[in-house]
Amino acid sequence: MVVAITPDWNWETGKGLLGMDDPAEVDAALDRADRYLGAAVIGLALNCPPEVVSPRIMRALELLPGPGRDFPFTATAHLARLDGRLTPELYAALRAEGLGGAADHAIDDTLSFVPFRDLPPWLKRRRVYVTVRETLLRWWLRPVEAVGEAWRAVRGSRSG
Repeated sequence: MVVAITPDWNWETGKGLLGMDDPAEVDAALDRADRYLGAAVIGLALNCPPEVVSPRIMRALELLPGPGRDFPFTATAHLARLDGRLTPELYAALRAEGLGGAADHAIDDTLSFVPFRDLPPWLKRRRVYVTVRETLLRWWLRPVEAVGEAWRAVRGSRSG
């Protein structure tokens, strides 16, 4: 006896869509521009490899307006975190969106979780810049914090 397991996806409420693992179901949602499309794309990113999810993310970026674009970029961030790699199309989408927009977190996660050798040149430059900036900031703040602690210690000893 074969038991068919029905997925727990509810397109009316969006419930269960983060468990999405069926690319054909997401394709159908893309065709009808479903209102919970963003959640389904994120779910697909959590459960499928980048090669399967990438074309759906690209289509979602074309379909979803303004704030809705956050969902495909969140899916991209999940791919970077879970798989440690992205497709060339996703790198191009990140570059086109740039910093200061919906792609900020996806770019940060890509820099954190994708090996340096696998990054495209523009992201390698960004990673070097961020690393140098954070190192210089640490060097600058370490003496500033030490001076602040010394000042608090001196002020504390005078009041007692």
